[in-house]
Amino acid sequence: MLREIINEIRTYPGLTRKRNIYRITNMLASVTDFGATIADFGEDAAAICYKDEFLLLAADGIWKGLIEANPYAAGKASVMASVNDIYAMGGRPLAMVNVIGISDSRYYDEIMRGIKKGCEKFRVPMVGGHLHPDASEVSLSVSILGAAKKLLLSNNAREGQDIVFAVDLEGRGYHCKPVISWDTNSGKNSQKVLERLEVLPRIAEEGLCQTAKDVSNAGLLGTVALMLEVSGTGALIDIDRIPKPDIFSTIDWLKAFLSYGFVLSVDKEHTGSVVARFQEKNIAAGVIGAITRAQQMILSYQGGQDLLFDFEKEAVTGITTGLDVPGFSFG
Repeated sequence: MLREIINEIRTYPGLTRKRNIYRITNMLASVTDFGATIADFGEDAAAICYKDEFLLLAADGIWKGLIEANPYAAGKASVMASVNDIYAMGGRPLAMVNVIGISDSRYYDEIMRGIKKGCEKFRVPMVGGHLHPDASEVSLSVSILGAAKKLLLSNNAREGQDIVFAVDLEGRGYHCKPVISWDTNSGKNSQKVLERLEVLPRIAEEGLCQTAKDVSNAGLLGTVALMLEVSGTGALIDIDRIPKPDIFSTIDWLKAFLSYGFVLSVDKEHTGSVVARFQEKNIAAGVIGAITRAQQMILSYQGGQDLLFDFEKEAVTGITTGLDVPGFSFG
């Protein structure tokens, strides 16, 4: 079963689609900072120094398959994914813009109805964008601006820290190929949704944590791998300790796009406090592994152990490793 999990993760499109990112980041490396950039590629959002805080910028594109299968859900997801990127950085959203390509007029109303619902739910305004009314295929991207007092970064994971997974288990599952998703926002009002997200900037501002990522289309293990790659570390992950709703198989849950799911790397003396902050809001949170010095991601499951990634020999994105991603096998 563990080998099956490893093979599924290594070949999952939500992760393998990231293997060409390094081609872009390598070419743009010389223009990422002209004096005010604190964080750029490899983070959930870029962070720019501005006066006495940080401005956060992020952009997300939605898979074409999801738009075609459920344009309303795609509209909602475009807002949710962008909002989560800002909270994962320890910030709070300010406003969004979008770029939409329409190849069929039937997509207009459903996409916009989903975007409107997302804006209402998260209380973040959509203030502009760009429309391609005659695109060859449907597309949807959203960019978001946020602000933070203290940052949660992806590249801060350090040897000996606990890996904490925080997830809302009150939700509904959807299988809309190629996306497996877990929706925890439908049925909750804005106050409840935002109270749960507010835990992230709160723990950053209290100095309890400096490292986090939100679990999006790469899935839980893929998200951990991204964090380890940019941090130059490894990890031992105990799959048996991962909280999971009963309706999902283990493999599907590890690949699921979570509407509320965050991975954090926390100093052991703060782990109890961080977990408690999430649990106060009825979020399932607990330690699922530990950061190691060896740059390998090891999984344990039902008494066995095996290697998922060896970051000294292969890369997921190649952003920080300098490895040529296509030269390595993903399965």
